[in-house]
Amino acid sequence: MSFSQDIKEELEKQAGQARHCRLAELATILLCYAAEEVLADGTKSLVIVTEHETIVRKYFTLLKKAFNIENGLFDGGEPCERTNALVEGRIVGQENYKEMLQALKMWDDEREEFAAGKKVSNLLLKTSCCRRAFLRGCYLCIGSMSDPQKGYHLEFLCNNPEFAGQIVDILSGFGIEGRTMLRRKYHVVYIKESEAISELLNIMEAHVGLMNYENTRILKEIGNQINRKANFEAANIIKSVNTANKQIADIEYISKKKGLDYLPENLRIMAEIRLEHPEESYQELGAFFDPPIGKSGVNHRLRKIGEIAEKLRTFD
Repeated sequence: MSFSQDIKEELEKQAGQARHCRLAELATILLCYAAEEVLADGTKSLVIVTEHETIVRKYFTLLKKAFNIENGLFDGGEPCERTNALVEGRIVGQENYKEMLQALKMWDDEREEFAAGKKVSNLLLKTSCCRRAFLRGCYLCIGSMSDPQKGYHLEFLCNNPEFAGQIVDILSGFGIEGRTMLRRKYHVVYIKESEAISELLNIMEAHVGLMNYENTRILKEIGNQINRKANFEAANIIKSVNTANKQIADIEYISKKKGLDYLPENLRIMAEIRLEHPEESYQELGAFFDPPIGKSGVNHRLRKIGEIAEKLRTFD
C-alpha cells in the first residue's frame, strides 16, 4: 500500500467528536461522489460510486454517527458491492432522507431533490474543527501525496474552480499556502513545501502518518546533509590537489629554466619543501620550517613562487 493510501486508511477511522464536524466531512464526501437516483416505484436513492472502499466505509460510519442510519440500509444488504473494481454505497427510501440532506445544506426545496452544488456550504464550516473535518474529507476523496522518500507533493484534484478555491481558502486559514493549476479538466490544489504538508497532516489528525512522514523527512535531511558534507570535502580535496599540482609545476619550471638557486633563500626553501611533500597541507608544510611558520606564511611564499614562474613564462 502506498504512503498516500496509508494516510487515507488512517483518516477513515477519524470520525470527529461533534455532530457538526461529521456533517462537514459527510457533505464533502457527497459533494465528491453522490448522485440521486429515482427508482421505478418513485423512491429516491442516494448513491455513491467509487474505486475506494475506504470512502464508502467512512460514508456509512458518518451516516450512522450523525443520523443513526444503520448498515441495513446498504444496497443489497451489504456494506458495499464490488463491480468492475468499483464500490457502491446506497441509501434507499429513508424517512429522514430529506431532513438529512437539509442538514447537509444539499436539498433543493423548490425541486424537492438532492442538490450538491459546487462546494460545501460555508454554514457547515464555521468552526476550526469543522474545517479540519472538511480537509479530512477532501483528502480522503480527492487527495493524494507522493512518497516523502521521493519528494514532497500533496494535491487535491477538484472538478470545478469553486471547490478548488474553497480548499485554498480553508488551507489559508490554517496558515498553509495552497497553489492551483489546471491539469486537463481538473482544477488542482497542491502543496510542495515539506513543512506545510507536515502541518496539514497534523490538522487532519493523521497522527501516525505524520510521525512516519517526519521520520522519513528527518532521515532524508540527514542523508542530504551527509551528501553535502561529502561533496564539499571532495571539492576541497580536488581543489587542494589541483593547487598543489600547479605549485609543483611552477617550481619545476623555475628549476628547469633558472635553477632553484635563482629564488630568494626563503622561497627556495619553500620550493624544496613543496617538492619533497607534494600532498601535505599548508599547516603541515609550515611545520618543516625552522622556526615553523603559519599557513598564511606558506601561502604567501607559494604565491610569490607562482608569480616568478609566470614572469619567466612571458619571456619564453
